[in-house]
Amino acid sequence: MSPLVSRPRNTVIHGDCVEVMRRMASASADFILTDPPYLVRYRSRDGRTVCNDDNDAWLEPAFAEMHRVLKPGSFAVTFYGWNVADKFIAAWRAAGFRIVGHIVFRKRYASSVRFLRYEHECAYLLAKGNVQMPEDAPSDVIEWVYTGNRLHPTQKSAAMLKPLIAAFCPAGGLVLDPFCGSGSTLVAARELERGYVGIELDRGHYHKASMRVSAPTRDSPSRAVFPSSIGVH
Repeated sequence: MSPLVSRPRNTVIHGDCVEVMRRMASASADFILTDPPYLVRYRSRDGRTVCNDDNDAWLEPAFAEMHRVLKPGSFAVTFYGWNVADKFIAAWRAAGFRIVGHIVFRKRYASSVRFLRYEHECAYLLAKGNVQMPEDAPSDVIEWVYTGNRLHPTQKSAAMLKPLIAAFCPAGGLVLDPFCGSGSTLVAARELERGYVGIELDRGHYHKASMRVSAPTRDSPSRAVFPSSIGVH
């Protein structure tokens, strides 16, 4: 396999997602589901932070590479920071994505209270080129499943990601998560019998994601290491 034109599958890769995706073949992913840093300098109650949540240098190059590696006629779902939505939307449009939907994850509790009680998180549904309607469209309001953030300070639940993978990734297709954190997207993809590729800069989270998908399966995951350069989470 050429290091410049690779088609990884069922693996977690440690490294800078921009550099890793540059080594991936164009149009090699069927669906992207990712939870990038929100650009809010997040710090959890126990003091944990998120890599590169204090800068946006990674934003445009990361989504440009996502658009390149995604197959034409396919979808991406990405979480984002609502108070810097303009930066995210500009990066998506610069990459070539179209905004085709918005998803609200409704919480049963307030994660913080300021001007409002913040009881939801949100993501956009993006499209590359001409896309077909899903056979069974999911709701644009999904109930939040609290994980306790045991493995990652902003850990998402695999259970609430599964309806999106089922709707927007074809059977046997490949799900890419360039900011995979503790691997929830990868776990959800594997449970739905989709292939998966996760990329994670933080070594500790990379190991956690690798462990979560390391149970014996028909296609055992492998580990690959690519060098970091600009340090994308």
